[in-house]
Amino acid sequence: MPPFPVPPGGLGEPRRRLHPLSPVLHGAKSLVVVIAGLSWSTLSRVGFGWFAALVVIFVLGATVLSIVSWWNTGYHVVGRELRVHEGLLWRRTRAIPLERLQAVEVVRPLLAQLTGLAELRLEVVGGGKTEAPLAYLSVAEATALRQRLLAVAGRPPQPVPTDTPPALVPAGAEPVPPPAPAGRRLHTVRNADLLVSQLLTPQAFLLPFGVAFVVAQFLSEGSWSFIAVASTLTAMAGVLLQPVRRVLDDWGFRLDREDGTLRVRNGLLETRVQTVPLHRVQTVGVTWPLLWRMKGWLRLRLEVAGYSAAEPDDRNRPDRLLPVGDAGTATLIVAEVLPGVRLDALPSTTPPHRARWLRPLSRRAVGAGLDEQVFVARSGLLTRRLTLVPYARIQSVRVTQGPAQRRLRLATVHADTAGGSGAAAPDRDLGEAWELAAELTARAHAARHDDRGRRR
Repeated sequence: MPPFPVPPGGLGEPRRRLHPLSPVLHGAKSLVVVIAGLSWSTLSRVGFGWFAALVVIFVLGATVLSIVSWWNTGYHVVGRELRVHEGLLWRRTRAIPLERLQAVEVVRPLLAQLTGLAELRLEVVGGGKTEAPLAYLSVAEATALRQRLLAVAGRPPQPVPTDTPPALVPAGAEPVPPPAPAGRRLHTVRNADLLVSQLLTPQAFLLPFGVAFVVAQFLSEGSWSFIAVASTLTAMAGVLLQPVRRVLDDWGFRLDREDGTLRVRNGLLETRVQTVPLHRVQTVGVTWPLLWRMKGWLRLRLEVAGYSAAEPDDRNRPDRLLPVGDAGTATLIVAEVLPGVRLDALPSTTPPHRARWLRPLSRRAVGAGLDEQVFVARSGLLTRRLTLVPYARIQSVRVTQGPAQRRLRLATVHADTAGGSGAAAPDRDLGEAWELAAELTARAHAARHDDRGRRR
């Protein structure tokens, strides 16, 4: 792809542009957005001819803007920084310090897979969102650049599965170390289990009843207009969007352990390879959905520090640990992430009997306990949840009381983490709450001291 001229000031490496097909892919994405924005009501008002003309005008405009953006966008590595230059009227240069680099993810949406391209996304410690997404590069260049950035950041590069051979390092670039050996496979989720798990969700389970109700309405009114049918199908698609998206996102889910990291690979229409450093795991969450319990299934999630918790698209966050699986598999995976923790032998006690005035149905479903390695909090009546917080990841401990809790001499103990959520033990006896808070503070201080000692 054509590089920019060599920058002034002796920076050496010229800026490089994104792949020339990038504006085409951005224009194709705009087509879907435009059609969805115009909606069925616009088609009924202006007719098919004007509707098609509006779509063409909007898509052409978006494609022209994408071409202008592509022409003025470039990137290069300067020392220990990745610099991204963009903008025509208002020039902007983003400098990403590579010592703060958490991971570089290679993402391949469907259109990128069909054209042999990939998107590079950077996760930076403390970033509010995904930094400097480079969309799009060839798979070979994305793989080589990912390895180079990780090498400059001082992290061993993780291999990205691909059928395309790696590209040569650009002139003036630092040498790329050889790929790390393949890690140890922890688990592969069966796609059949993934499909069944999403059929056992409220949206899919209740959909036949909703369809029967809509068909009965049409039959009683005798109206089968195109707009009515299209609107009904759109509403049904909206109901099924979440379970379908989960199936597509978690298709072919594989979990590998490589030294101090987990590598997650998943996706059908959009493949992702994400790296999760184990030392940045803040919490592990276990969820037992109501309909899954008949098959003994559960789901594991992570909270990882340094990743974009404010990212509007939750698919960008590496929080998947086990989309669906049985208790035995979950126990083995939790032991890999939190050594010494047994998922089937965690302590937990319920709130005192007088808490029934605040939780008449769910008092026995709520509990908390102190394991040797983690703080344990469970909740949920229909959907059961369990949260595990390593003591070394606790940033602060709080004791709160509401008006009703004060009358009943109850309090809630919060263990906050750097990720922002943590865990809570609600409606504990007031004296027990203060004792629990003091014990959590002491264990967190001792665990952080031991953690710093191990890293020296």
